[in-house]
Amino acid sequence: MMGHLTHTMRLVLTAFVCAAGVVTSILLLGYLGRGVSEAYADAYVPQDVDALPTADAAVVLGTAPYGTRGQRYRTLSRRLQAAYELWSHGKARYLIVSGNRIDDDYDEPSRMRDGLEALGVPPEFVYRDSLGTRTWESMIRARDIYGLKQVIVVSERDHLARALFIGRHLGVDAWGYAASGITYAGVRGNITGNLSVLRAYFDLVFDRGPRQGGKVTVGVDPPN
Repeated sequence: MMGHLTHTMRLVLTAFVCAAGVVTSILLLGYLGRGVSEAYADAYVPQDVDALPTADAAVVLGTAPYGTRGQRYRTLSRRLQAAYELWSHGKARYLIVSGNRIDDDYDEPSRMRDGLEALGVPPEFVYRDSLGTRTWESMIRARDIYGLKQVIVVSERDHLARALFIGRHLGVDAWGYAASGITYAGVRGNITGNLSVLRAYFDLVFDRGPRQGGKVTVGVDPPN
């Protein structure tokens, strides 16, 4: 009986060590991959807006407007402010606000368009992309749905690294304009950011399917 328990404990311990090794390897790969994407993006995120090229459109990456307790997130308002600066400097004639829409009560793109209008951007310069459920979708839809060959992406600097890494590996001449603040704060945020980079590598290799929705020609088709 004792020998059987000892054998079982050894199996459990071995399984635990193997699982810990796998998790550690994944986290390490994520950390290294994020470092690569950060270094890759350095050349494409100038601090001065005037150093950016002039593009037909900028993609403003969406996020939740409110927290679980109803508190307003400053992250989204900072992205909209950065997008307004980009538009007002003539660096992007049109803005594509790309986020998630679940229903009328949760509609990131509509809130973003309304926020930009409050800052002074007329709605006829804002396209709503309600299928930008994550960074990968926003970037590949910029290429496949909106037909953009060059784009400026708006988000926080640590988020831009992944977006530009994706965009440029999709063949898009992607640049970034950083909003103030950071996306991935604290230990949990950094782990999420690292794992998101691994997901981006996976998507680049395996996600080659067509995107939903009809094609939109920015500047020709009217904004929705």
